[in-house]
Amino acid sequence: MALLDWNIDKSERLSSKSNDPVNSPPHYAEGYSNRAEVIDIAEVLPYNRGAAVKYLARAGKKDNEIQDLQKALWHIKREIERMGGSA
Repeated sequence: MALLDWNIDKSERLSSKSNDPVNSPPHYAEGYSNRAEVIDIAEVLPYNRGAAVKYLARAGKKDNEIQDLQKALWHIKREIERMGGSA
């Protein structure tokens, strides 16, 4: 499955001018020129891979950048182990 093959209507989310920390947190889309949100990519991936993408993409945009990178690594290692490899 290609990462860009999802069909999600983002028009309502993108048309909102107000800061909506629940439905469209600003740190999830800021810095991306196409205003894509990480959740749109993460939802089409297996859980651990999507979670890793989420933490990598937001690292440094919210609180603790190193902690976000460690969480991404945790999910990557868990996915490797789930697939029968050793991390």
